[in-house]
Amino acid sequence: MQHYFSTEHKQIRQTVRRFVDQEILPNIEAWEEENYIPREIYKKAAAVGILGTGYPEAYGGFPSDTFTKIVIIEELMRSTSGGLAASLGSLDIALPPIVAFGTDDQKQRFLPDVLSGDKIAALAITEPSGGSDVANLQTTAIRDDDFYIVNGSKTFITNGGVADIVTCAVRTGEAGAHGITLLIIETDRDGFSASKPLKKMGWWASNTAQIFFDDVKVPVTNRIGEENLGFYAIMHNFQMERLTLAVMATTTAQLAYDLALTYVKEREAFGKQLAGFQVTRHKLVDMATKITVSREFNYRVASMMAAGEDCVTEVSMAKNFACEVSDMVTYAAVQLFGGYGYMREYPVERLYRDNRILSIGGGTQEIMKEIISKRIL
Repeated sequence: MQHYFSTEHKQIRQTVRRFVDQEILPNIEAWEEENYIPREIYKKAAAVGILGTGYPEAYGGFPSDTFTKIVIIEELMRSTSGGLAASLGSLDIALPPIVAFGTDDQKQRFLPDVLSGDKIAALAITEPSGGSDVANLQTTAIRDDDFYIVNGSKTFITNGGVADIVTCAVRTGEAGAHGITLLIIETDRDGFSASKPLKKMGWWASNTAQIFFDDVKVPVTNRIGEENLGFYAIMHNFQMERLTLAVMATTTAQLAYDLALTYVKEREAFGKQLAGFQVTRHKLVDMATKITVSREFNYRVASMMAAGEDCVTEVSMAKNFACEVSDMVTYAAVQLFGGYGYMREYPVERLYRDNRILSIGGGTQEIMKEIISKRIL
């Protein structure tokens, strides 16, 4: 790790770790059971620099590099709640298109309130009619003088029920990728509504909702970039999102492994520690080896990304590999815990459930393989 992280990175890690220890870990069990994260936690996260990291100083951010983001993700995942990390991180998929392609006016209107934790931002792309098929989304935005009239719905939206602004993909033109535009939609506009929180297998602490647009009037000044060029902004955004999910998967695996390692040293069966059985030791070796390789590859891809290299293939590989490793490790960890691994009071049970979404979100395993195959053939 010393090859990737500077002294400054280590200081930031300590700061985020203290935040997790003091503000999150004492509360995370209750938040998981309540399917809720209090809004004030966003302001507290902003106060220690978690939300603003990587964003322009002019809007309340703190310029940083890719590895600073990785540090924050890894430490937030120490909460053992992927939902918590996803909720606090929703701005990192909602704001980048505004930063990269938005106007100065849009940045001034929307970034400061989100980076300060006063408002919550969400990204809305997935629709009920087709999750991974972004190019065929059906939510429409019809131009009417200085406004767009938006109709349709989105689903599986992280923070969808609590967001104040939504970066939303809509159809303004022809069928396919060339007719998609990104709009910034304030959720207090007439015609916007959200479902009750969706009941999920994992990520219980995060608000996930379906959102609806019924003749919502959105000013043209809220359009991000040129009309019908939104698909490219979405693709630009995906690479960091996929690296983030790879890091989340590897950290999930590491946490499950650490818990299992401690458990097998303490638990006895047939008169000796579980760690005394060769089958246990070899299982732990496989877990540790795969986690180490996965983490190293994530960091290598992050280095490529930081250097501005084309790493679409490698990011897709990293996401798939990290998720496969986490699938194996969380399964094995629960197995080592036996019946206790099936109990909700044991964090390994939550890690197992939370892990399952990682190979679906941000582009499914199958989509990643299609991307890789097109690039290597």
